[in-house]
Amino acid sequence: MSALLALSRWIDRLNEWVGRSAAWLVLAAVLISALNAIARKAFDVGSNAFLEIQWYLFAGVFLLAAGYTLLRQEHVKIDVVLSRFSKRTQITIEAV
Repeated sequence: MSALLALSRWIDRLNEWVGRSAAWLVLAAVLISALNAIARKAFDVGSNAFLEIQWYLFAGVFLLAAGYTLLRQEHVKIDVVLSRFSKRTQITIEAV
């Protein structure tokens, strides 16, 4: 049992590190998006490559940060499904 708990703690630390690292991808996506907008408006020059990079960065953020979000209990709960459970189960689910 202690080996499984140690593995769980290691996975949590890994999720923490990956989630914090993925936050830098958000900054990169914002900078690319801003530069693309400036280039389009100011110089009338645009590239679909910038849009593709931006979308890939956003996809990477959502995929890599999903475990971190669940670890921090910051995920969006689906109230439609949760409302079908009893109040006791809802409290238990939210406490986890």
